[in-house]
Amino acid sequence: MSAPSVIRDVVFSTIPGYRPLALDLHLPGVDPGANGAAPVILFVHGGGWRLGSRAAFTPTISTAESFGRITEAGIAVVSVDYRLSGEAVFPAQVDDVRSALAWIREHADEFALDAARIVLWGESAGATLAALVGLEPTSGVLGVVDWYGPSDLIAMAELAPDEAAASREGQWLGTSALDDPELARAASPAYAVHSDAPPFFVAHGSADQFVPISQSERLTDALREQGVEVRFTTVEGANHMWRDIPDPAALVEPALAFAAGLFASEIVG
Repeated sequence: MSAPSVIRDVVFSTIPGYRPLALDLHLPGVDPGANGAAPVILFVHGGGWRLGSRAAFTPTISTAESFGRITEAGIAVVSVDYRLSGEAVFPAQVDDVRSALAWIREHADEFALDAARIVLWGESAGATLAALVGLEPTSGVLGVVDWYGPSDLIAMAELAPDEAAASREGQWLGTSALDDPELARAASPAYAVHSDAPPFFVAHGSADQFVPISQSERLTDALREQGVEVRFTTVEGANHMWRDIPDPAALVEPALAFAAGLFASEIVG
């Protein structure tokens, strides 16, 4: 069996007027005699839509314990960049993640990827994007892992109405969510839930100071109301990005098990 490898800086989208968008492809080791293709996790980074890059899974978890742990399980990871809010406002970032999903399907044979077995995984702002794309009826993904993502931008704005336009969410929308609630709802996964949505794995820290846990509770309730399979985990004492807990890397395992279960079910099905 060959060792896992990483192919970096693969351009997946070139939009006139913007920087080329790239992805890193983390490939699992494969048996040269095997005729199978690796299932795929499309990972979307956080950073309030303002910061961050595809290079880091989350600041509190090392590359080996995140990307490396997933590839050890025989799963490929496509970690993508997207236009930040200083470059473009919503829905540009959703378009970018959708383009990355299309790239995987177009290049699946080239990299021995299984285009029929894709799970979206995002953290914080990236979880919002992953959820929005995963909830699109035509996404074709098997599931979504949502780590502490904002799900209702109107509710977020109501926490500090005077600061809503200058907030991370306001910069992403280009306006206060309270001034344009229709736009805010379009950018909020909780309003996009439908009965045919794929299964979700949602995890959130009880002590999150940036995105309150009520945001994940709101999304979970919306999913359950539509009869969608959802696993919701409260991580006691965890702040944003899994800060303030002893072993953040341990939280990769239940989310990875969720994805692996979906991949296995697709093979059986």
